[in-house]
Amino acid sequence: MPAMVGAVKVITVSSSSIFNIGDVYSMSPDSSAKTYAGGGSFNTGDGIRVHLANSHTRVFDADAIDQPITGT
Repeated sequence: MPAMVGAVKVITVSSSSIFNIGDVYSMSPDSSAKTYAGGGSFNTGDGIRVHLANSHTRVFDADAIDQPITGT
């Protein structure tokens, strides 16, 4: 059955989202990301103290593809 849609105002659509108006059978957004974090990263809370004298994050990655997104 056809969809009846009135006025639509789109302000923004992010890079990993889907915007659709009307009939649709299937929607499947895909994304992948790689995050490097060193010692003391991703801490949350009040009054956190992190003392790292000599911290290194090694980011060498020998393989070219980690999370392939294919067949979508």
